[in-house]
Amino acid sequence: MNLLVVGSVALDSVKTPFGSADDVLGGSATYFSVSASYFTDVCMVGVVGEDFREEYIDILKERNIDIDGIEKRKGRTFRWKGEYGYDLNEAHTLDTQLNVFADFNPKIPEKYKECRYVFLANIDPDLQREILNQMKRPELIACDTMNFWIERKYESLKKTMEQVDIVIINEGEVRELAREPNLVKAAQKILSWGPKRLIAKRGEYGAIMFSDSAIFSAPAYPLESVYDPTGAGDSFAGGFMGYISNVNNINESTIRQAIIFGSTMASFNVEDFSLNRLRNLSLREIEDRFKEFKRLTHFDDLT
Repeated sequence: MNLLVVGSVALDSVKTPFGSADDVLGGSATYFSVSASYFTDVCMVGVVGEDFREEYIDILKERNIDIDGIEKRKGRTFRWKGEYGYDLNEAHTLDTQLNVFADFNPKIPEKYKECRYVFLANIDPDLQREILNQMKRPELIACDTMNFWIERKYESLKKTMEQVDIVIINEGEVRELAREPNLVKAAQKILSWGPKRLIAKRGEYGAIMFSDSAIFSAPAYPLESVYDPTGAGDSFAGGFMGYISNVNNINESTIRQAIIFGSTMASFNVEDFSLNRLRNLSLREIEDRFKEFKRLTHFDDLT
């Protein structure tokens, strides 16, 4: 077992200026797992309801994701309904139905406890720490969160930050979490709590990584067609953690490569609704876009 993710599995209804989709497969753990599955073996923990159709299970199985950690319970699957305007960086939530996810209490299967890499998706920070208490000795732990937990469980979230190696959140959440408007100062404050690295996701503007010794900025890939940004951040995290898990070597060089692979997977994800684009990639497509990212940012030294 290599990479564990714990998070939501959802049915999404999404509308953008370019189309819509109803009751399609979504959720943080889902996007993460499918993205990461191109690089490594993925174990997935989540909960679904009785309405979760077999075709959704098939999508996960076709990517060889280990889904023994997905619990099926009486009731309905977590549902989210959202809409995007022409500013695709911001989703407007129209309806959220937690359903079986409201009482989600992750139990990590015994065979998952040996996973070397762990990603704690956007769930209650109390649960994030309970998950870590069930693990043996992971080599690297990363986590996500959102404004809901920042505003309601601030102190608990700080305790979680003390136990993780990498925090991956969006730019606005960095500022809100640190209670500091300047991004650089906010990152430094969060790093002082314990994480070794902070990655700020910046939507169509890319991502920026902070550590005590370095800052690395990566652009977003310039796309002609963007249909649905839902799950882009989780796809980024999946590509990032999947690549690190694959090379099994945590240093500055591989971290930077992993950020580009994360951006690569996120760029594919937004090209269609749900997992339609992400699930049908070839390794050649991924490698070619990774190389295009390199060309985007290459320049020669002064002579």
